[in-house]
Amino acid sequence: MKNNEVVRIAIAETSVIIRGGLTAALKRLSNVKVQPIELLSVEALHDCVRTQCPEMLIVNPAFGDYFDVAKFREEISGKRIRLIALVTSFVDASLLGKYDESISIFDDLETLSKKIAGLLNVVEEEEMDNQDTLSQREKEIVICVVKGMTNKEIAEKLFLSIHTVITHRRNISKKLQIHSAAGLTIYAIVNKLVTLNDVKDL
Repeated sequence: MKNNEVVRIAIAETSVIIRGGLTAALKRLSNVKVQPIELLSVEALHDCVRTQCPEMLIVNPAFGDYFDVAKFREEISGKRIRLIALVTSFVDASLLGKYDESISIFDDLETLSKKIAGLLNVVEEEEMDNQDTLSQREKEIVICVVKGMTNKEIAEKLFLSIHTVITHRRNISKKLQIHSAAGLTIYAIVNKLVTLNDVKDL
């Protein structure tokens, strides 16, 4: 994380005392510049994700009656928002496993600081990894392209929309910096996605 970079952390908690206290604590962290966003309602949370897209969301598992982690991750798919459970009372451990991290109202500043820094490093590492490694789906698409299939054929074979195939192809080109089928073919052979036999008939 660059030193001058500001991290947007949304706090979804109905208790003004807990929310205000956590906001104050986050502002006191020495290793990270935090811009806290306080959220009182589920509607405010949805607006925040849509308009400001925070890097992290600290949320009380009881927020909005019950915070549905799986549903939230589905709604934000494509956005990288780290989820941190804010533990204010006894919470079932299996529930906490769905979050990226959990903080307790009893954590001190040092613990809070370590947890947030840890999550920021994970994000950075993932972004580094993602630049040159293709996802399983992207590899499948490369193989299809190398075999001479059209976007429409790829979409039908992989049960995707043509729009999704085009988006994947754009991402593949960006990640690999390869903009031709010939270049992709060489990449696919070198990385053992296909064998020479797969392409020699083309």
